[in-house]
Amino acid sequence: MAGVLLTAITLLTCASLLGRNLLGASLVGDFELTGVVAGAAIALFMPYCQIMRGNIIVDFFTARLSQASTDGLDRFGALLLALMFALLTWRTTLGGLNSYTTHSETQILGFPEWVVFAAMVPPFVLTCVIGLWQSLLGFDDSLEAHA
Repeated sequence: MAGVLLTAITLLTCASLLGRNLLGASLVGDFELTGVVAGAAIALFMPYCQIMRGNIIVDFFTARLSQASTDGLDRFGALLLALMFALLTWRTTLGGLNSYTTHSETQILGFPEWVVFAAMVPPFVLTCVIGLWQSLLGFDDSLEAHA
């Protein structure tokens, strides 16, 4: 879904740029839509990124540790990530509810902002669950082989 959203916003941006440069008219609200869609797409990529262990790992300090030590640190990192995404889920939910009750909209298009918050909460919950799962049971390296 995130890839579809980013492809759509890329095509929209290209159409707006072509219209602006060739016809002297751009699509109204293209900047707003880009921000809205990019935010939702980033959130949608998070569960996949975590399950595939696609986050940046700096192993400068752990390169000489045993495999058991690095596994323990990876599991601790997954727990910290899960806690952070639990916090993000909570705050995003509250932000979405506030946006809904105040009828907050984007300035040009009048797009309801709560929709973006609502699109971000489920992938944040899923990322939290994946992080908890990985912190308790470790990592399944067979998933990385399929990427």
